[in-house]
Amino acid sequence: MQTWDAILVGGGHNGLVTAAYLARAGQKVLVLEARDSVGGAAVTDEPWPGFRVSTAAYVVSLFRPEIVRDLELGRHGYQLLPRNPSSFTPFPDGRSLTMGSDADLNRREVSKFSSRDADRLPAYEAMLERIAQVIEPTLVETPADPFSGRPRDLFRLARTGWRFLRLGKDGPRALEILAGPARAILDRWFESDQLKATLATDAIIGAMASPSTPGTAYVLFHHVMGECNGARGVWGYVKGGMGSLSEALASAARAAGAEIRTGTRVAKVHVREGRAVGVILEDGAELPARRVVSNADATVTLLGLVGAEHLPEDVAEAVRAIDYSSASLKINLALSELPSFTAVPGHTPGPQHRGTIHICPSVEYIERAYDDARAGRPSASPVLECTIPSAVDPTVAPPGQHVMQMFVQYAPYRLANGSWDERGEAFADRCVELVEEAAPGFRRSILGREVLTPLDLERRFGLTGGNIFQGAMGLSQLNFMRPIPGWADYRTPVQGLYMCGAATHPGGGVMGACGLNAAREILRDVRRRR
Repeated sequence: MQTWDAILVGGGHNGLVTAAYLARAGQKVLVLEARDSVGGAAVTDEPWPGFRVSTAAYVVSLFRPEIVRDLELGRHGYQLLPRNPSSFTPFPDGRSLTMGSDADLNRREVSKFSSRDADRLPAYEAMLERIAQVIEPTLVETPADPFSGRPRDLFRLARTGWRFLRLGKDGPRALEILAGPARAILDRWFESDQLKATLATDAIIGAMASPSTPGTAYVLFHHVMGECNGARGVWGYVKGGMGSLSEALASAARAAGAEIRTGTRVAKVHVREGRAVGVILEDGAELPARRVVSNADATVTLLGLVGAEHLPEDVAEAVRAIDYSSASLKINLALSELPSFTAVPGHTPGPQHRGTIHICPSVEYIERAYDDARAGRPSASPVLECTIPSAVDPTVAPPGQHVMQMFVQYAPYRLANGSWDERGEAFADRCVELVEEAAPGFRRSILGREVLTPLDLERRFGLTGGNIFQGAMGLSQLNFMRPIPGWADYRTPVQGLYMCGAATHPGGGVMGACGLNAAREILRDVRRRR
């Protein structure tokens, strides 16, 4: 029987990145994906004829440019379409706020609400940019364990500390952004609630947290840290939908020699005498490997595929304690026409349709929505982030028709009453109603609707608790604490078993950094063994 150098469990985008890098280094690689298509949550489906929907993940900015270059993804069909402007927020009083990479546009738009805020916005963004330049390099580095005592970790800590020292007066601000609440920072910088509400959505996306929750400020600088075709701070759509990125990664991995099998579910990681020696498929077949790499989260990997009996008790307890708190729900829609907003009327594609449409009029609105979720209730007035990729990429919908994707906060995984199987459609009705209030006539334009509750996200994509980041992104679960303390270097207590998904540093989002970092550590072990 053939023995593989590495078997990847799961063909999500991080797993495909790892597979491609290992194959390029001469490793014999096999990727096993349970679903019929690769990509994990970065997929394109066609729920209605002619409508290509990014079912889960839907925009890109943080995907590492070095991966695009190394794997020559453009040659494999990857094309990123920038969004300009980046956001549009309509308000109940008929006004709106449009923002993007154009500083003059931002000044004009913010001045409608506060000339003081318009003056301060460039300095705020420059401050975030300076801090992002310190944080960004850590995304593609293996976290240093400050308690290991190993020289390599001490060197990494010293390097990170030196970067922070170079921030000077921005150092305390950086620490506040890493650990503090977003609301305190926004309140200090700005007075306009319209601007603060628009910016605050960046801090809560995918989290069971409000802008007042410590740690939410960490995500604020993501909108200046990424890039789209070399333009900093710009987010884009993948042409053809998010699945086109995954298909490009799969193509690059195959070109390097990796084999990918879809529709193949792994039942167990085969562990013998404390070492992973392959996998056992659902049909009972055994596939031997020198190394096994899991793209799944820590709970699925270590407690499910491996089993607590193969783990030290303290490790099993740490995995059981991982926070998967989640409050995200996704709604995908097929539309006969673009929405016409009261604030900016018109069904012809315009700036109000290209970026993220925020249905979120104030910071207090977000706080009230979170209070509902904390009590185990779907938010009575949820926060909506709506995108219409067909306004930029006509290939994803039939001529004259459109795709809308709603990312919704807050929809708590655990409900105090009832289940999501019973309440999902009614909650989606409420979300549609909120858009209808901002764009009268929107409801009648809906040709098809797909609702993905937190339970659906868990069932379809294997995301424990429906958490899109494979674990909450609070301070206690970042960097050397991710996925659990002592095991943040992509290795596990089972020899020969690695993790490469969003459960590892630097966490969730379509970055590819977890897969890149894991591949580097695996290849280091290959060289050491030789």
